Amino acid sequence: MKKFLRTADVLIEALPYIRRFEGKTIVIKYGGSAMVNEELRRVFALDMILMKYVGIHPVIVHGGGPQIGKIMEKMGKIPQFIQGQRVTDEETMDIVQMVLGGKVNKEIVSLINNNGGKAVGLTGRDGRMIRAKKMIVKKPSPETGVPEIIDLGKVGEVEEVNPEIIRVTEQSGFIPVIAPVGEGENGDSYNINADLVAGSIAAALCAEKLILLTDVAGILDKKGALVPTATRRDIARMKKQGVITSGMIPKVTACFIALDGGVKKTHIIDGRIKHAVLLELFTRGGVGTEIVSGKETGEKIAHAAKRGK
Repeated sequence: MKKFLRTADVLIEALPYIRRFEGKTIVIKYGGSAMVNEELRRVFALDMILMKYVGIHPVIVHGGGPQIGKIMEKMGKIPQFIQGQRVTDEETMDIVQMVLGGKVNKEIVSLINNNGGKAVGLTGRDGRMIRAKKMIVKKPSPETGVPEIIDLGKVGEVEEVNPEIIRVTEQSGFIPVIAPVGEGENGDSYNINADLVAGSIAAALCAEKLILLTDVAGILDKKGALVPTATRRDIARMKKQGVITSGMIPKVTACFIALDGGVKKTHIIDGRIKHAVLLELFTRGGVGTEIVSGKETGEKIAHAAKRGK
């Protein structure tokens, strides 16, 4: 009987959040262990289906870096990275589109559909959803110290998002699953960081929340403790301290893109935890780090507003 009562308590705790988020769009960046661990993959699919059934509209933007790397190596190509970005020549871009828009995207869609949901796969090229431009990266010359432009090939950044096809998909009862490939003015394809795509899509949709799944507990401070809530000022300070580096930088950038575009709250959470998205949405405590707009320090917000959702 205690087990059943505990289940009932969980449902009652979730009820106000289900009511609050009904009809709202939640953009989820899906990547890391949650994409490669079979049990986590299955649980993620079920979580998305549950969200849709209770009236919430999940929009999934997925990565696929490790999968791209494996296919490249099988084809005799050695992956190269500069400042965290994959150098993407024409042949590599073909592989990126094949893996992201084909293999990975369709696997996610099939997993949701085979578990009783309705999902449809898209890339940023569909309906000209993501207009992209070539990313310009500069690096100081070791000889002169003068910044030089580094050519990353077909690596792009989001210039504009047209959310029409996503809206149509949502209204038709489907869960959109989006591969982070954009289209340039001349019709060229561009490989874009999935975190930044998710942030831009969340902003274009005026989503209620942006949730980024990663392979750490969230943002950790200098002592390795989880930072439950952070503002722009907190993030700037942690960057200077060297607390936020490498792969966490595009994640916090994506959060600010979303917040600047009208998204209410953003979250970086641990995708290694089963039902991480549901725990963030439907419990008082939540999981991971919440990044919000505001002037207060993270500690003050943590007590005052963190889990008011």
